[in-house]
Formats: sequence, structure tokens, C-alpha cells
Amino acid sequence: MSVIADVAKLAGVSKSTASRALSGGGYVSQETREKVLAAAAELGYSASPIATSLVTGRTKNVGVMIPFFARWFFGEVLEGIEARLRAHGYDMTVYNVHPGPRGDEVLGDIIARRRFDGIIIVAIDPDEHDVARLLDTGRPVVGIGGPISRLATIAVDDVGIARMATEHLLRLGHTDVVHLGGDSSERADFSVPRKRRTGYEEAMAEAGLGERARTLEVEMSIPAGYEAGIDVLSDPRRRPTALFAACDELAVGAIIAARRLGIAVPGELSVIGIDGHECAAMFSLTTIEQAPREQGTAVVDLLLRAIDTGESPDGVTYLPTRLRVRNSTSRLIPAP
Repeated sequence: MSVIADVAKLAGVSKSTASRALSGGGYVSQETREKVLAAAAELGYSASPIATSLVTGRTKNVGVMIPFFARWFFGEVLEGIEARLRAHGYDMTVYNVHPGPRGDEVLGDIIARRRFDGIIIVAIDPDEHDVARLLDTGRPVVGIGGPISRLATIAVDDVGIARMATEHLLRLGHTDVVHLGGDSSERADFSVPRKRRTGYEEAMAEAGLGERARTLEVEMSIPAGYEAGIDVLSDPRRRPTALFAACDELAVGAIIAARRLGIAVPGELSVIGIDGHECAAMFSLTTIEQAPREQGTAVVDLLLRAIDTGESPDGVTYLPTRLRVRNSTSRLIPAP
């Protein structure tokens, strides 16, 4: 069985450097860490997590709090988090957290156990009391979404991208644009639906169309998008020429509804979403891509820096987004 001396020799470093690289205790450059990890993999060496924890005081485990498992965005974020943590020798324990008594119970369990080197909260909007309880664990806490007072977070500009999506439709000549939005009262998603509705309403108001703004608040899913699409498109007297959906799943559901009703997309109806969902290209959906896996990777980097330095950062880092124009949107064709 290979021992750490063998790993150190193969990597061309000292045993103490190899130990730091494998355990996460103390500073090692990224280049050296990768050499040591490659040598350990080649030799089949695995450091004992129990022994490492006793030496370094670290568990090599990160707690992740997330409101949904099944939705595409959250699954992508989790994959990004897991891959980055695994590359650095960390495991993760995932907790499903919703607002309310059950969410408070899970949060209390996480705080009581204190078995993590750090905590990541994904699209959960904690109040000041919750933030204080998390920080009192003495572990670094970072998040995706926000901003959150006293915590560092990774986010996208939800108001800005909603404006971008709405303005894309307006530039194509659409003046009757309906917004399919999520439940703005939901606390578990950093008020993303509210922010995206705000961006839509701002764009409509600046175009002199504020009085024509209409929003349907529904669950952010394909079935809900289908039901909302049937509702808003069935009556030709109030049928809009364009839909801005707060997420791609809503947009896909609306496109399916339009096809069921015999409404041509984009000939009679333009549809745009937000996400960059894996199904977007299949439906030729115009969307604003926000790269959730990259958000997962970025938040892990943020957390590991905090673990290594012992500092608790704060503030929000906004990641870029991109408008991807496909065939679900087109210039308005005036009625004959």
C-alpha cells in the first residue's frame, strides 16, 4: 500500500507539503496541489478522513442548503458545486430547506451539528436572525443569490436580465407583452420572481406601455407554463403577441400550449425565457443564458478561499449573462 512518502517522492515535494496538499491544512499553491493529487491518484493513495480531521480540525465536508432538488436550475448548480468540491477533496451534505417550520428545523440541525468546514446557501433568502445563527457557528457562509447582508454571494442581475428580455420583444415591435412570472411571495428564491417582474415593468413603463403590463404569477415549471399559456392564449380578444417567461421551463410550457391551440411560434406569438435550459435549443427558444453550473463553481471557490484564509467575506459578485436569440421570437407582423 502506498504511503504519503511515496506520493511526495512521485510529486517531487516534501512529505509535509504533500500532507498539506492532501489534507487541506495550510497553504499550498494550486500547481503543487494538482501535482500531489495526480501522484496520489496514480499510486492509489487516499488519506484517512478521520486522521486528517484530527490533525487539521477540518471535516472536508461542506453543508449545502437548497430549496428544490428536481428543478433544472438547482440540479445544475448542485452539479457545479459537487464537481468543484470533489476536485479539492471535499464532500458535501445537501439539505432541502423551505421557508417555515420545517426550514427552521433543518437550519437548527445544521447549526447544532457544526460538522462542516463551511456552508453554502443556494437561492434561500435568510433574514438577519438566520444569518446571525449561521455565522455564530464560526464557519464561513456564502451563497448563490442575494445580495445578503454580511455574507458573500454569487448572483446574476435579475432586474437587468428581465429588462433585457422585455426590451428584446419591444425592439421587435411588440407592444402587447405578457409576463409569466413565479410566485413573488416565495421567500425561498431570493425574490427572483419579484425582481424579474420589476425589470419587466420598468421596461414596459419606459416604452410608454406601463398600463398594458400584465403578469401571471405561477409556479416556475413546465406544467405551470403550459396551464398559464392555455389561460392567456385561449381568448383571441385578449391574446398577447409576445410572452416573457421568468424561466425557460415556463417558456417551454407556454410554447407547448401555443402549439396545442394552433398558434404559430413565432409567426403569431413570440416567446422568450431566462436560464439557458438544456431543452431551450430543442424548442428553438430565445433565452438569456445564466450558466448555473458556473455559479456553483464560483461559489465553491469563494467558500474555499474563506476556509483557507479564515476570513468571512461579504458583498455580491454578479456573473455575466448572454442573450441567445433563436426562432421563438421575431418581428411583429401587423394584422391585415
